[in-house]
Amino acid sequence: MNQAPTTTGPTIAIIGGTVVDRHGERRADVHVADGHIVDPSAMESWEPDTTVDATGLVVCPGFVDLHTHLREPGREEAETIETGSRAAALGGYTAVVAMPNTDPTQDCVSVVEFVRRQGIAAGLCDVHPSGSITVGRQGTQLTPFAELADAGVTLFTDDGNGVQNPQLMRRAFEYSNSLGVTMAQHCEVEALTGGAVMHEGECCSHLGLPGWPSLAEELMVHRDIELVRLTGAPAHFLHLSTAGSVDLVRRAKADGLPVTAEATPHHISLTDELLRSYSAIYKVNPPLRTMDDVEAVRAGLADGTIDAIATDHAPHVSESKERPLDQAPPGMVGLETSLGVALAHLDMPLVDIIAALSWKPAGIARLGDRHGRDVESGSPANLTVFDPNEEWEVVPALLASKSHNTPFVGVPLRGKVRHTILDGTFTVLDGKATR
Repeated sequence: MNQAPTTTGPTIAIIGGTVVDRHGERRADVHVADGHIVDPSAMESWEPDTTVDATGLVVCPGFVDLHTHLREPGREEAETIETGSRAAALGGYTAVVAMPNTDPTQDCVSVVEFVRRQGIAAGLCDVHPSGSITVGRQGTQLTPFAELADAGVTLFTDDGNGVQNPQLMRRAFEYSNSLGVTMAQHCEVEALTGGAVMHEGECCSHLGLPGWPSLAEELMVHRDIELVRLTGAPAHFLHLSTAGSVDLVRRAKADGLPVTAEATPHHISLTDELLRSYSAIYKVNPPLRTMDDVEAVRAGLADGTIDAIATDHAPHVSESKERPLDQAPPGMVGLETSLGVALAHLDMPLVDIIAALSWKPAGIARLGDRHGRDVESGSPANLTVFDPNEEWEVVPALLASKSHNTPFVGVPLRGKVRHTILDGTFTVLDGKATR
C-alpha cells in the first residue's frame, strides 16, 4: 500500500477566492506545498504555514511579460535585474522576457547566462533572456542562433530596432524554423522615422513637430507576414500600435499563418494628444497614436487578433526624460501598472484579460511548462492574487522600479495585486515585496 506523501517546505492555503484560468471562473480554495498546487486530501498531514483570505479576490496563473527592459548589463543607473524583478513581482508577474538591448548586447551565450544568473540571484521572478537577431543589434550579421537556442533562448529580437534588410530577415526566419525558436519583430522602417518624436497626424502638424507615420510600422508588418508565408516560420509582432497593423495581423491569422502579436498598456489607454504638453514622459517607440488606433488595438485584443498584453517596460533616469522631446529617449515603465491599466481600459471578460497577461504570452515565449498553467493539482505554484475592483492612482516615488518615468500619474487605474507566488514562495505578500 502506497503511503500518502508528506510535505516539505512552505505550505500555503488560499481560501475563498475566485480562480480564473483556461477553464473559466470558479470559486475554489488553492493549496500549495513543495512548490506546486496540491490536493490536501492526498497529503498525510496538512497544516498550512500561511493562510490567505482571498474573499473578493482573483487567484490566477502568474503573469508573463514578453517585453521587459531590465537594462543590466550596462545601464544599471536606470534599472537592475533585481529592481526590475521586484517591480515585476509587484505587478503580478512570475516570469519576464528580458530584452537584448543591453550593453553588451544579449547576442552571445556569456551575456545571456549573466542575465539569467542575475535573475536567479534576485529570486523575485523567472528572468528569461531573449537573444538579439543580429550581432550588436546592428542589422548586418545574424547571431549564433543554434548556440543561443541550446542555452535556452526561445525568443529573438532586435527590439529598439527593426531588422531593415529583408533578405537577412528571411534567413533569420529560415534558421528559426529549424531550431524551434521564434523571431519577434520591432516593426519600424527607419527611413520613414528619422527625427520623428510623435505620431504623424493632426496633433503633430498643429505642434510643428516631426511626425512618425503609421506606414513605417505597417510596411514592416506586411513584409514579415509575407516572409512567414514564404518560410512557414512563426513570427511575433512587438507592440502593435496602429489600426492598419491590427488589420494586417487579423488577415494573416485568417489565412492560417503562424503569427502572434502583443500590445502595450499605453497603446490601449493613451493618445498622441498628450504630447501637446511637450513632456517627454509621453515619448515612446512606437509613438502614442490616435483614439481610432487605440480603439483598433483594443478591438484586436478583444477578438484575439492581438494575443498578449506586454509592458515594454523601459526605465530611464529622470534627467534623460527632462530633456527636450527631440533629445529625450523613448520609453515608459509599466510592470507595476499593467493590470490596473488593462482592467480600467479594456471592455473584455476577465478571463480574456488574464489570458492576455498570463498563459497566452507564456505560450509565445515557450514557457508554458512552468508558467500560465491551470490552477489545479500538480501545476507549479506560480500564481497571482489580485483585487479586481480596487481603484488607485500611481505615486511615482512609491514604484519599486529604479526609474519612475510613468505616464499614468493622475490616470485612474483598477485592479491591484495583493500576492504573487513563485515556485510556492511569496514574492509579494499583502502588496509588499518579500525581499
